[in-house]
Amino acid sequence: MNTRQEIKFKKLEIAPENKGINKLIKSQHLRKSLIYILFGALAGFGFFYFTEARQLQSWVFSDSISSVFMGAFLGFFITNSPCARNRC
Repeated sequence: MNTRQEIKFKKLEIAPENKGINKLIKSQHLRKSLIYILFGALAGFGFFYFTEARQLQSWVFSDSISSVFMGAFLGFFITNSPCARNRC
């Protein structure tokens, strides 16, 4: 009576993936992220312009930088959050 079981392994064939900067640039997700970041930055600037800039006699762009960055971050977060990728 043979109590030893023979284990058979299949050969795993892994094909190399084409990863690189060209694939990243051409990806649909990057385009979507950049569009949402741009719209977020424009919304942040619009928020600054219609709220804080109305009270100023003259303003420089450096005053609105924080609002622009906050809007851009929100645009980035909308496209890259786990729930945006159906992982929540």
